[in-house]
Amino acid sequence: MSSFATGVRSLGSGLGIILRSPKLLLLGAIPALISALLLLGSLGTLIYFSGDLTTWMTPFADGWADFARSGLRLLLGVALVGAAAVLGSIAFIALTLLIGGPFYEHIAEQAEKQLGLDTSDDGAGFARQLGRGVRDSLKLVGVALIGAILLLVIGFIPVAGQIAGAVLGALFGAWVISVEMVGLVFQRRGLAFGERHRKLREHKAMTLGFGLPAYLLCLVPVLQLLVIPAAVVGGTLLAHRVLDERSAVAPG
Repeated sequence: MSSFATGVRSLGSGLGIILRSPKLLLLGAIPALISALLLLGSLGTLIYFSGDLTTWMTPFADGWADFARSGLRLLLGVALVGAAAVLGSIAFIALTLLIGGPFYEHIAEQAEKQLGLDTSDDGAGFARQLGRGVRDSLKLVGVALIGAILLLVIGFIPVAGQIAGAVLGALFGAWVISVEMVGLVFQRRGLAFGERHRKLREHKAMTLGFGLPAYLLCLVPVLQLLVIPAAVVGGTLLAHRVLDERSAVAPG
C-alpha cells in the first residue's frame, strides 16, 4: 500500500506543478484537445454505424429468430464499442504525446529543473530522439490493439464478461498509460521500450498507483486536458523513482 500511495503521490505532485504554472498547463492542453476531438469523432462514428457493422459481421444470423439475432448483434455492438473505447483511451495518450512531443518534453524538463532532478541524456540528437518517440508510440498502439482484441473476446461472455472486461480494461489501461508516461525519461537515456516494462514490473504497486487514477481521470471529457500534462510530470517523477534515482522526491 505504501508503494501504491507513492504512485498516487507522483500523479498528485504532477498535478500540483501544472496548476502552479498556467503556461505549462496551456501548453499541455492544446495537443490533448486535438487528440480528444479526433478520437471522440471516431468513436461517435463507430456508435452511429454500429448497427450496420454488426449486421455485416453476422450474416449467418439472418435466418435466426428475431430475439436471438437482435441479442447477438446487441452484444456484439456493445463489445465492439467497449473495446474501441479502451483502445481509444489508450491510443489517446499515445496520439497526444505524438502530436505534442516537443511540448511535453519541455514540460517534463521544466518539472525536473524545479525539483532538482537529473536531466542528462545519452547525447542523441533531436532527429534520433523523435524517431525513438514515434517508434515507441507505434509499439504501444500495437500492444493496445492486442489488448483491445482480447477484451473484445472477453466481452462476449454474458454478464461476467462485461464486469471482467471493465476491470481488466482499467488495469490494462493503467499499465499502458504508465509505460507511455515514463517514456520521456527512458528515451532520453537511450533505454529500450522493453526496459520500461521490466522496470515497471519491479514496481507494480507504484505503477498502478500512478496509472489507475490517471487512466480513470482521462476517461472524463474536458478533465483529460488537465490530467495529461499532470500525468506527463507525474510519469517523469515515476520514471526517476523506478530508475532508482534517489533525488526523485515528491514535493511536500
